[in-house]
Amino acid sequence: MSGRRPICLAAAVLAVLWADAAPAQEKTAANPESIEIGLSTDKVSITANFAGAPLTIFGALDNADPLVARRGRYDVIVVLEGPARPVVVRRKDRILGMWINTQSEVFVNVPVSYSMATTRALQDITDPKTYRQLALGAERLYLQPAEPDDPVLIDEFSDALRERKRTTGLFNINVGGVQFLSQNLFRATVALAPNVSVGTHKARAFLFRGGAFIKETSAQLEIVKSGFEQRIFDFSRDYSLFYGMLAVALAMLTGWGGSVVFRRD
Repeated sequence: MSGRRPICLAAAVLAVLWADAAPAQEKTAANPESIEIGLSTDKVSITANFAGAPLTIFGALDNADPLVARRGRYDVIVVLEGPARPVVVRRKDRILGMWINTQSEVFVNVPVSYSMATTRALQDITDPKTYRQLALGAERLYLQPAEPDDPVLIDEFSDALRERKRTTGLFNINVGGVQFLSQNLFRATVALAPNVSVGTHKARAFLFRGGAFIKETSAQLEIVKSGFEQRIFDFSRDYSLFYGMLAVALAMLTGWGGSVVFRRD
């Protein structure tokens, strides 16, 4: 997948979602609302020159109250969270005219990306306490330090890490990116950054009614690279001995070719 063409997931399962959601009006009010998201594929392939793209996910409300839906009192937040990996954050200070790494902090299990889409602005959906309880939002992710340290220093490095992720587009939010297509069906659009990491990503959807959290659901999505570069990578892992021999031979050939080209008579 290259360029900025939208990636659409679950378009093929809209009919299934609608079939599940349509009988909602016939259910009793005693049954709580729930939310579902559908993925028509569990794998998305991108190329080495991938420049970022919007990712569309479809979902449905089950047992939705028609009156609440007509009043627009349902809100949905969809999050696409990348795989967790260790991250080292370093601070540089100017010493004797040179920029030198003076301090560092290691955080474990940091999501490589965190893309969010919402029906409205966050402050209009629910209160800060609920967001903290759900750990919902990039600024509320718990960044666990590898070793105990000064809390003030940890907070400083945590803020720097989040800011760096936002600057590179890995942490982003799309206010209004979730739109209801009907009283039951909705569409969410989250952003895939150009430097999105391969691996298993988790799509999560949160349902709110009048500011109260109702239900959460999730699905997994695998992002992989395709094309010539990925075939080389797969070859290096599957046939490491031959890949090493080929790399040495190529280095020798390159060195010999350079000596011939730049040889002085």
